[in-house]
Amino acid sequence: MSEGRLPLAADGLQLNFCKTLACNNFGLSDANLYILQHSNPKRPAMVCRECGAFPPLLNNEEVLNELNRLDRYHHDGLPSCKDPQCEHVGLSVHTHKELYHAFGFSGDRQRYRCKACQGTFVDKWSGSNKKLHFQESLLGLLFTGYSVREICRKLEVNPKTFYDHIDQIASRCRRRLADIDARWINHADAYHLTSNYRVLQPHSHNGVFWFATCDAESGYVLCQHTNYSIKDTPIDMPDHDAYRPGCQFVPKSYSAENNSEVNIPTKDLKSRIDVKYQNILARSNVEDPLGNFSQFTYPATGALIRAPYTSYAHYLHILRSLNDDKRVTIFMPQDPVLRSAALSVCLPRIQSGNIDLMYVEQDEHWREGESSEMIDVVLMGWWRDRWAITHQESGASKGVCYLAGSNPNVSHWLKTASTKSIDFYQDRFQLLFEGFINEPRRKLRPAGIHPLLDIFRAWHNLCYQDKSGLTAAQRLGVTEAPMTLKCLLS
Repeated sequence: MSEGRLPLAADGLQLNFCKTLACNNFGLSDANLYILQHSNPKRPAMVCRECGAFPPLLNNEEVLNELNRLDRYHHDGLPSCKDPQCEHVGLSVHTHKELYHAFGFSGDRQRYRCKACQGTFVDKWSGSNKKLHFQESLLGLLFTGYSVREICRKLEVNPKTFYDHIDQIASRCRRRLADIDARWINHADAYHLTSNYRVLQPHSHNGVFWFATCDAESGYVLCQHTNYSIKDTPIDMPDHDAYRPGCQFVPKSYSAENNSEVNIPTKDLKSRIDVKYQNILARSNVEDPLGNFSQFTYPATGALIRAPYTSYAHYLHILRSLNDDKRVTIFMPQDPVLRSAALSVCLPRIQSGNIDLMYVEQDEHWREGESSEMIDVVLMGWWRDRWAITHQESGASKGVCYLAGSNPNVSHWLKTASTKSIDFYQDRFQLLFEGFINEPRRKLRPAGIHPLLDIFRAWHNLCYQDKSGLTAAQRLGVTEAPMTLKCLLS
């Protein structure tokens, strides 16, 4: 039944096409342009007849289902219409103020009325926080490295109470950030973003990846998602079949495909880029980093989603929140799990010429602003990606691969493109909460980390000050002063 055709489009979304920009088939979803096979899951299901590229197939409907899951989590706890029959259901007051009327108070909490269904609801976090002092103490202990057991002993509460308060704090943080996110999105002249992904729990081998995107200059984190759902149940489908529903889930029977640990040299940038390409091609699905795992243990509860589905949904979530008429720039590290998602989701922007997408790789000791030597241009990897690499007198190197857009000025991008902001954010989270995220019992129970990610995003954006005393929100121009934990929780 599926022979000779691509997976069906969903709500006008079709993500299956050649991802090689120089190819005549880029962005074209005509099945006649590709060789399609479904008999051997170990071979590419789709091969471009023009350039020979083999982009993995995706179920478009399941990408939208993953987007809905991410949207629900991103807006969880925010005040919005609750009527499932209403066209405004789930649309937050903070980002869609025009859809609601302020409708008095319930105690000291703000009530709203939906303009569509006339239903009313209350913003439960708009009132005073009666547990302010307790929650401030809890966060203070958590941020200084105390374990859950030690915090419970000091505050004389049980673990369930601890996690209940963490959930409440996370909801307050999401509410606090929703208004500031909307302020930035509405008033920015252009969006300069940087994205990255990494293993959420480095010592767990549970396949949970953490995707995050922030403003490249200020470091203000716009959104973050993981490919793990506590509310779903995996479907036992050993091989990914993009023509079947539920194919976005990793089955519990999945086993690690790689027999050896990935070893990437760190001294020479060009060698590091080359080895990364080799590791990517070693995956059965080039867009799924789970293929590089030599050990894998499925989470004890919930379901693991295949990383490409979360990556595509992550960028869909971002692009749908941004204004269509403003230029977008996205810097990302070298990996098709980000590249293919960004290219596919941004296809309309690529066609209209208001986006710049590029890989950025640089040595840790690269110094921004310092002059560099002559630029070397080299074609690398199976895809023959065009990398521009330069070196500083200190020996540090930086490379940029311009993927898509109308401004391929590599000299400019070598000076300005960077993923340092998002790397700093993710590094700091895993350093501050190393004990928490790598606790033995939590290695296979990642759900408890999700609220902490929300809290850390709010703290990083609104509270944490750099050497000049400014927060990310101040550098972005959306707040005037740093926020204390007490103010964050009020």
